[in-house]
Amino acid sequence: MHGIFLILGLVTVACVLMISVYLVISGIPAIGEIGLFQFLFGKVWASTAAEPSFGILPFILTSIYGTAGAILIGVPVGFLTSVYLAKLANPKIKAVIQSAVSLLAGIPSVVYGLVGMVVLVPAIRNIFQIPDGASLLAAIIVLAVMILPSIINVSLTALEAVPKEYEDASLALGATPIETYFRVSVPAAKSGIAAAVVLGVGRAIGEAMAIMMVAGNVANMPTLFGSVRFLTTAVASEMSYSSGLQRQALFSIALVLFLFIMLINGALNYFLKKSKEN
Repeated sequence: MHGIFLILGLVTVACVLMISVYLVISGIPAIGEIGLFQFLFGKVWASTAAEPSFGILPFILTSIYGTAGAILIGVPVGFLTSVYLAKLANPKIKAVIQSAVSLLAGIPSVVYGLVGMVVLVPAIRNIFQIPDGASLLAAIIVLAVMILPSIINVSLTALEAVPKEYEDASLALGATPIETYFRVSVPAAKSGIAAAVVLGVGRAIGEAMAIMMVAGNVANMPTLFGSVRFLTTAVASEMSYSSGLQRQALFSIALVLFLFIMLINGALNYFLKKSKEN
């Protein structure tokens, strides 16, 4: 059994290595031809123009702003919901909300995008009186909703795993239930909550279909009410008809996205480990 588990673990590692090597081999030639600085910091993406330009700075900034906005909205909502379900909700309400969260997790990305395109985009256009509601704001809201199931479910599991004795000791020392939940239970479950945030970040960065339908999919520098294009949607929207240097540049975008996700996950895991050691 030890050998079987070892082989299965090595298969997982091999898959990651194969993806990494393939992206490096496919993406490096375009970066070498375009130039690293021009590729990463160029502000114009015109891959089909007579004189093509392959600057992906708008995509990078859009992905950063969109992910950060989704985390700022989704993490507090998901975290507080998980605390309520784990510590305050009665069993009937908890069962209903958990069923709704599970249903939310099972909805396909294209359905989120369709609802956002039909409901959210016109609402933003009417509320803010702008020509088109397909914008970075719409993408942030959709992403915030999409990451809620991951954050709620993992945080809920971590909170429910906290030993009851911790809370009983806190209550016996005179703390109120709310103080106990936020000063004893939450710190004890912080590793699981941090893992939930990491999963939410990964979901937000890697989403393509839904945000392609609500963000406008235009290669502009990011503004809150402007149409934008993310790193993921840049690859998805052009890969089907690309060729030559354009196709290689799309693989280079995928490589940048892959490194971007690895960097964020590595940083979060580092701070989590550091906090655990302290």
